[in-house]
Amino acid sequence: MDNCLFCKIIKGDIPSTKVYEDEFCFAFRDINPQAPTHILVVPREHVASIAEAGEKLSPEALHALISAIGKIAAQEGLNNGFRVVSNCGPDACQSVLHLHFHILGGRQMADQMA
Repeated sequence: MDNCLFCKIIKGDIPSTKVYEDEFCFAFRDINPQAPTHILVVPREHVASIAEAGEKLSPEALHALISAIGKIAAQEGLNNGFRVVSNCGPDACQSVLHLHFHILGGRQMADQMA
Protein backbone atom coordinates (compact mmCIF):
# COMPACT_ATOMS: atom_id res chain seq x y z
CA MET A 1 0.00 0.00 0.00
CA ASP A 2 1.46 3.35 -1.07
CA ASN A 3 0.79 5.43 2.06
CA CYS A 4 1.35 2.74 4.69
CA LEU A 5 4.15 3.59 7.12
CA PHE A 6 5.04 -0.05 7.75
CA CYS A 7 5.04 -0.91 4.03
CA LYS A 8 7.53 1.94 3.54
CA ILE A 9 9.69 0.61 6.39
CA ILE A 10 9.64 -2.90 4.91
CA LYS A 11 10.69 -1.53 1.49
CA GLY A 12 13.51 0.48 3.10
CA ASP A 13 12.03 3.85 2.14
CA ILE A 14 11.92 4.80 5.83
CA PRO A 15 14.84 3.77 8.05
CA SER A 16 14.34 1.38 10.95
CA THR A 17 16.40 -0.71 13.31
CA LYS A 18 15.79 -4.17 11.89
CA VAL A 19 16.09 -7.10 14.28
CA TYR A 20 14.70 -9.92 12.13
CA GLU A 21 13.39 -10.69 8.67
CA ASP A 22 12.36 -13.65 6.58
CA GLU A 23 10.32 -14.10 3.43
CA PHE A 24 7.02 -13.49 5.28
CA CYS A 25 7.77 -10.93 7.99
CA PHE A 26 9.94 -8.04 9.09
CA ALA A 27 10.70 -6.94 12.67
CA PHE A 28 12.15 -3.69 13.95
CA ARG A 29 12.54 -1.70 17.16
CA ASP A 30 9.70 0.65 18.07
CA ILE A 31 10.72 4.33 17.89
CA ASN A 32 8.66 5.07 21.03
CA PRO A 33 9.40 2.06 23.25
CA GLN A 34 6.98 1.24 26.06
CA ALA A 35 9.38 -1.28 27.65
CA PRO A 36 13.15 -1.85 27.60
CA THR A 37 12.57 -4.26 24.70
CA HIS A 38 9.82 -3.14 22.31
CA ILE A 39 9.85 -4.72 18.86
CA LEU A 40 7.22 -4.65 16.13
CA VAL A 41 6.69 -7.74 13.97
CA VAL A 42 4.80 -7.12 10.72
CA PRO A 43 3.87 -9.25 7.72
CA ARG A 44 5.52 -8.23 4.47
CA GLU A 45 2.12 -8.39 2.79
CA HIS A 46 -0.16 -5.48 3.64
CA VAL A 47 -3.03 -6.60 5.88
CA ALA A 48 -4.81 -3.97 7.96
CA SER A 49 -5.28 -5.93 11.19
CA ILE A 50 -5.60 -9.31 12.86
CA ALA A 51 -9.33 -9.18 12.02
CA GLU A 52 -8.58 -9.86 8.35
CA ALA A 53 -5.34 -11.81 8.68
CA GLY A 54 -7.04 -15.22 8.58
CA GLU A 55 -8.60 -14.41 5.23
CA LYS A 56 -5.76 -12.47 3.61
CA LEU A 57 -2.58 -14.16 4.81
CA SER A 58 -1.55 -17.69 3.92
CA PRO A 59 -1.25 -20.26 6.70
CA GLU A 60 2.53 -20.21 6.02
CA ALA A 61 2.67 -16.44 6.58
CA LEU A 62 0.65 -16.68 9.81
CA HIS A 63 2.90 -19.47 11.06
CA ALA A 64 5.99 -17.43 10.15
CA LEU A 65 4.73 -14.43 12.15
CA ILE A 66 4.10 -16.51 15.27
CA SER A 67 7.40 -18.37 14.89
CA ALA A 68 9.27 -15.08 14.42
CA ILE A 69 7.91 -13.76 17.71
CA GLY A 70 9.42 -16.71 19.59
CA LYS A 71 12.72 -16.46 17.73
CA ILE A 72 13.00 -12.73 18.38
CA ALA A 73 12.18 -13.12 22.08
CA ALA A 74 14.94 -15.72 22.40
CA GLN A 75 17.37 -13.57 20.37
CA GLU A 76 16.63 -10.62 22.69
CA GLY A 77 17.18 -12.71 25.83
CA LEU A 78 13.61 -12.37 27.11
CA ASN A 79 14.00 -15.56 29.15
CA ASN A 80 11.79 -14.40 32.04
CA GLY A 81 8.88 -13.72 29.71
CA PHE A 82 7.42 -11.14 27.41
CA ARG A 83 4.09 -9.74 26.30
CA VAL A 84 2.68 -9.86 22.77
CA VAL A 85 0.01 -7.30 21.81
CA SER A 86 -1.84 -6.60 18.58
CA ASN A 87 -4.20 -3.64 18.61
CA CYS A 88 -7.16 -4.00 16.25
CA GLY A 89 -9.18 -0.97 15.21
CA PRO A 90 -9.79 2.51 16.61
CA ASP A 91 -11.19 1.44 20.00
CA ALA A 92 -7.97 -0.47 20.61
CA CYS A 93 -5.87 2.55 19.51
CA GLN A 94 -4.39 0.89 16.42
CA SER A 95 -2.26 3.75 15.11
CA VAL A 96 -0.96 2.13 11.89
CA LEU A 97 -3.42 0.17 9.76
CA HIS A 98 -0.97 -2.64 8.99
CA LEU A 99 -1.11 -5.78 11.13
CA HIS A 100 1.65 -5.67 13.72
CA PHE A 101 2.55 -7.47 16.90
CA HIS A 102 4.30 -5.66 19.73
CA ILE A 103 6.85 -7.73 21.64
CA LEU A 104 7.31 -6.08 25.03
CA GLY A 105 9.80 -7.28 27.61
CA GLY A 106 12.87 -6.64 29.65
CA ARG A 107 10.96 -5.77 32.84
CA GLN A 108 8.13 -6.98 35.03
CA MET A 109 4.85 -6.16 33.28
CA ALA A 110 1.80 -4.82 35.09
CA ASP A 111 -0.66 -7.50 36.10
CA GLN A 112 -3.58 -5.69 34.48
CA MET A 113 -3.61 -4.91 30.77
CA ALA A 114 -6.55 -2.50 30.69
